[in-house]
Amino acid sequence: MSASRVVFGFGTHPGIDDIPELLRLTEQADRDGLDLFTLSDHPYIGVRLDAYAALGFVLGRTRHLAGFANVTNLPTRPPAMLARTVTSLSAMSGGRIVLGMGAGGLWDRIADMGVPRLSPGAAVDAFEEAIVLVKLLSGGGPAVTFEGAHYQVRQIEPAPVAAPPVWTGSVGPKSLAATGRVADGWIPGHAADWLSERYRSSRPVIDEAAAAAGRDPAEVRTIFNLPGRITDRPLPATRDAEGRWLGGSVGQWVEELTSAVLEHGASGFTLFSPSHGSVDATTLARWGQEVAPAVREAVAKEAQPVTPDDSSR
Repeated sequence: MSASRVVFGFGTHPGIDDIPELLRLTEQADRDGLDLFTLSDHPYIGVRLDAYAALGFVLGRTRHLAGFANVTNLPTRPPAMLARTVTSLSAMSGGRIVLGMGAGGLWDRIADMGVPRLSPGAAVDAFEEAIVLVKLLSGGGPAVTFEGAHYQVRQIEPAPVAAPPVWTGSVGPKSLAATGRVADGWIPGHAADWLSERYRSSRPVIDEAAAAAGRDPAEVRTIFNLPGRITDRPLPATRDAEGRWLGGSVGQWVEELTSAVLEHGASGFTLFSPSHGSVDATTLARWGQEVAPAVREAVAKEAQPVTPDDSSR
């Protein structure tokens, strides 16, 4: 998955009974040229599949599709072990893994798993330490000793495999700043898109923190979660009264997403069902076969340099 390519994926929330559908959808997405599939990581829900077990199984049945836990339930997955998991998946799949990271949201349920509860500020500190540690334990090199406030390792050999891209679900200012300092991508929370106040007020926090850390803010990609319908006919309005995206025809999707890339710096889009279930096979086919290639073509056309002959036409 190229760092410069506009990414198109889809989201699922698979339970034990949904395994056949999960495999059908991911194999279809792989054939249709989509970039990634995502699934949630809620280990305290007994009917849900374990995120990383499911990722590994699906990656073994596909050839091109990358996998992504959107986002990893970090408090229940110590980062030294998480580094081993994601570098192993990367090695076995040819790099088809993205590491989604979150500070932890449902702390009552997380604590029910026997994990010590952290304050919001401490959880963000642990989140930033974890990203740093995963990267230190990837890419080879000498043994790592790390003495953080929350995580410590002593003389642990890094995996000889590059760390996967790290995308976060940061929401608050402190977490957003951590994303700017150490992450590679950001997914605005609550399905906020490029026209939302959440995006407009949050992205500058990431950019300022990245610049203060000596990074180019453009290194941190923005990937949007988008619930929405793909309709046979254009809708009279593609957004509701509060400005939230509803969907529309293929043409309406292409126009909107192309604008998001060219005018608002979007790097990718993950389609979710508006009903919070898995995307159905028909919608997924239209997303992969019609919307994604048309947006890529439009973006590529705009990105082509103008030659003297072109400018005279």
